[in-house]
Amino acid sequence: MDETIVSVVRSIIAFMTLLIFTRLLGKQQVGQLTAFEYVAGITIGSAASSLSIDLSIKPFPQWLALATWVILVWGLQKISLKQRWIAKVMGDQPTILIQHGKILEKNLEKLRYRYDELMSQLRDKDIFDITQVEFALLEPNGNLSVLKKAEYEPITSSDLQIVPKQNGLMIEVIMDGVIIDQNLKNANKTEEWLLQQLQAQGIKDLKEVNFAVILPNGQLYVDRFKDNLKEIDIGDFHGPY
Repeated sequence: MDETIVSVVRSIIAFMTLLIFTRLLGKQQVGQLTAFEYVAGITIGSAASSLSIDLSIKPFPQWLALATWVILVWGLQKISLKQRWIAKVMGDQPTILIQHGKILEKNLEKLRYRYDELMSQLRDKDIFDITQVEFALLEPNGNLSVLKKAEYEPITSSDLQIVPKQNGLMIEVIMDGVIIDQNLKNANKTEEWLLQQLQAQGIKDLKEVNFAVILPNGQLYVDRFKDNLKEIDIGDFHGPY
């Protein structure tokens, strides 16, 4: 029973410590990771796990080892912002794999990157003809960035000299039947305007609204709790679930 309590307490300490350290390190640990960040994340997670489970070792040395790893990674991140060579050591740099439609075999060999991996990455970019590729670069996080040759690029509105509609963000103004006053103010709209828009859609009570946003074109999109829609069954199994 004593070991159970100790394990629970140490797990809570490890959880809170890891939460704080993850916030300290920033989004690099949960975003698209470089090889260094991947290894560092695994090591830090393993140290936190050991702090929770391994009761044969005193908790302070384990916590100190975990803190040391986090401080080292955090310190290198800070230094890499000022020293470019440190950033290259930590995260490497992009490598050209295809140039003017030709595969650079030496770079593939240097990275120990197989041809089938390259073809798979190209297909993932909707490219099935390698001659359409002007450049392909392998990024430090393992993603492949591809630039098509000009004749294979899709036509844009600027090519046709068309003025496109202005893009924007949706602004949430109602959530679970409650008006989000700050967002409504940021959108330069009033509560009276919102209620008028709801009435125009046949909604008299805010409690009917599950979710409402102002679209980029200024229109109000409303999702009710009860939409009275019959769900389409796209499955092929007629069962209870």
